[in-house]
Amino acid sequence: MRSPSSLALLGKKRFLPLFVTQLLGAFNDSLFKQALVLAILYRIGSTVDANVLVNLSALLFILPFFLFSALGGQFGERFEKSRLIRALKLWEVAIMTVGALAMWFAHLPLLLLVLFCMGTQSALFGPVKYSILPQVLDERELMAGNGLVEMGTFLAILGGTLVAGLLMSSERYAILVAASVLAVALAGYLASRQIPLARAPLPELALDWHILRQTRQILRLGFGQHRSVSRAMIGNSWFWFLGATYLTQIPAFAKGVLNGNETAVTLILSVFSIGIASGSMLCARLSARKVEIGLVPLGALGVSLCGVLLWWHASTFSAAPQVLGAWGLLAEPGARWILLDIFGLGLFGGIYIVPLYALIQSRSPEHQRARVVAANNILNALFMVCSAILAILLLAVVGLSIAQLFLVVSLFNLLLAFYLFRAVPEFLLRCGAWLLGRTRQRVRGEGGERIPAHGAALLLARHERWVEVLLIGGAMRRPVHFFTTDVLSPPSRLLRICGVSALDGEDVQLSGRVAGLMAAGELVCLLSREPARARQVLQGRAHGLAVLEIELREDGPRSRILHVTLAGAVDRESP
Repeated sequence: MRSPSSLALLGKKRFLPLFVTQLLGAFNDSLFKQALVLAILYRIGSTVDANVLVNLSALLFILPFFLFSALGGQFGERFEKSRLIRALKLWEVAIMTVGALAMWFAHLPLLLLVLFCMGTQSALFGPVKYSILPQVLDERELMAGNGLVEMGTFLAILGGTLVAGLLMSSERYAILVAASVLAVALAGYLASRQIPLARAPLPELALDWHILRQTRQILRLGFGQHRSVSRAMIGNSWFWFLGATYLTQIPAFAKGVLNGNETAVTLILSVFSIGIASGSMLCARLSARKVEIGLVPLGALGVSLCGVLLWWHASTFSAAPQVLGAWGLLAEPGARWILLDIFGLGLFGGIYIVPLYALIQSRSPEHQRARVVAANNILNALFMVCSAILAILLLAVVGLSIAQLFLVVSLFNLLLAFYLFRAVPEFLLRCGAWLLGRTRQRVRGEGGERIPAHGAALLLARHERWVEVLLIGGAMRRPVHFFTTDVLSPPSRLLRICGVSALDGEDVQLSGRVAGLMAAGELVCLLSREPARARQVLQGRAHGLAVLEIELREDGPRSRILHVTLAGAVDRESP
């Protein structure tokens, strides 16, 4: 079945106001922050070194994510979300009113204070923004919704940067910037008034105002989630590590390697942002309206490949003797390859990050979701700070070039991917299933509603070929732990990489590991060439569990039906 366009969500009242609200917020953050940086560099005199003030500005904006994300997570659980968002947007209007006055009077200390307050507002808004999505969207819409949010965020950041440069080039910059940030804040508040109600998941939650204690507790909560969620948080934060590394170095890269001017920098930033927006939108089409984490390995591989190509093309690029603008850069054949590499980085980055966000949202308990997102935001901020430290060490201490820095982080990305996919084999299993479904076999389900959405269940499946493992795993919406009673042949040993384990012994036995998984409420699939024998051995061993049988039936040369039936009595109601 062909998936409808992701843009169809923009026509739905339950999503459009939230999308517009977050887009205007990201635009305003970018506009004010960039205007402040340009004011420090070109407009406002100070006895303090301009470079110190620019770096102080970056610190003041990111520091609130360490300090207040945990509080934002608590707010997202404790209060009804649409009212909370409206309150935060009203606070933005108040902040921007002060910011407009500070810009008008060129009051630098007050401008820096306003920037810190904007960072605080964003830190409080982030957990609410991402945790409300599963409440206003169906699970089949999560990939499309997250793709639109990521697309809107990066295009808004780019737009805010460009508009700030345009406004600051005018002699009347103060009144123009002041009016713009205030108007955008007001528009964001008006949009937030249309966001539908989203009930508080945990209204009885007692707020903890102790910043350090609550931050520690929320990080512990995040890493205490299901392994797929906690490792997705690490993968998500790694994306922001990479993004911060590339975005920070682009101005120096454009000037030092490409001999480009300010318009060349703008072109590169635009290409990178459009790449991320394109990848984010592409996810919904590739995922067939489900949370398809099989796209994550493809995104990770593409990011590393494009990073290595960027290093190669940059290392062999011969810069023109004259300074190049955007059009001059486009006229250079070597520069076009570099721009293509940067677009690829953004494209595969979008394909990588959207499924991770959707996974965190869909598999976090509703009463903990906002706090899990808050833990992820804290981790994001930490990784971005680490990216700056690593760049300083490699560029200033080790003496690498910017192109070599890009190569190093691309290789680090492969190491992180190896760790991530080894820790959560489901990524590779779903990737194999996705590729198989796109090239050879498509699977549709019958009776899938019998599989509990939560809690332990045991699936019995006939196992003839290794391909069937991929087809079954790819058709499930929950993570599945596979065990086989048969000796794995050399080709099937590749399935070990995807997390398929062999049970020792001739008889089917519920080993300690299987029993532990069932006790933890996991979904386990037992693969055997003789499911009937497996059912006999299981009698009396699975009290209180949902036991189901899976059969793959031919439905044409490139299609199969995944048929789910009850294998025995179920002692409890399935959710």
